[in-house]
Amino acid sequence: MNTCFFVSDLHGKMSRYEAFFRIIKKEKPDFVFMGGDLLPHKSVKTGQTQAGEIDFVRDFMIRKFSKLKDVMDCAYPEIFLIPGNDDHKILFDAVAEGEKTDLWRNLHNRCVVIGKYRFYGYACVPPTPFMIKDWDRFDISKEIEHGCIAPAEGYHSMKPDHDPENDTIQNDLQSLVNDDTLEFGVFLFHSPPYQTMLDQAYIHNPEPDQQPTTSNVGSKAIRMFIDEKQPYITMHGHIHESPGISGQWKQSLGRTWSFSAAHDGPELAVLKFELNDPLSVTRRLIKT
Repeated sequence: MNTCFFVSDLHGKMSRYEAFFRIIKKEKPDFVFMGGDLLPHKSVKTGQTQAGEIDFVRDFMIRKFSKLKDVMDCAYPEIFLIPGNDDHKILFDAVAEGEKTDLWRNLHNRCVVIGKYRFYGYACVPPTPFMIKDWDRFDISKEIEHGCIAPAEGYHSMKPDHDPENDTIQNDLQSLVNDDTLEFGVFLFHSPPYQTMLDQAYIHNPEPDQQPTTSNVGSKAIRMFIDEKQPYITMHGHIHESPGISGQWKQSLGRTWSFSAAHDGPELAVLKFELNDPLSVTRRLIKT
């Protein structure tokens, strides 16, 4: 019971989900990790989703995963997922209904122990330029990067159950792990760690005749956490173009192996690895 699949940033694209269902059914992984930005984009201004009026979690995800579970029976994998910064909390809350029938577990801000492994999830990202702020947090201080919007100054789809003015990713991670031993800690993040091969984004210059430059936009708190705690494996998404810019989708940070399933093409990026052998990781781009 070691084979793992990892995907991220499906953004409610049904064709990506269908491709993923096919490969799960065929290859029968033991664990599936889904790293956020799973739902169709919802406009802050209009309240409409790209998928029209469909209740994506109930009418698509729950229905399709239930069918997959019925077909696979005892071969159905253990599925862990988290939201991402583009997943409106008011919509993502319906994910709890899937937990009641053991379709998946929402790992955000939780730890699940299976054997010697400790699985953790954390969805929040440093402040973005986007208005939706359900999952934005300050990073290690109340400073924000140029062009980004503070967590308290954007839109929340539900009344926050945290303090947007003061909460930080750094403090959240400390509360999540406390003094846990992380020799076999496996983390499902949405944001990548700062200043790595996994967090490189295009920053477009204001002059139209200039080529876009790149910048590191990952979480400093997550990078500091990895450097200090040295967990076993960390998984990330969020920055779609980073693998294309850096040419890398995995990186070792000390003893920790960090993987990104982000991808900026039409395909679905699927990472596969054996839990007892992080170096076995491979990445496939599946046509959808």
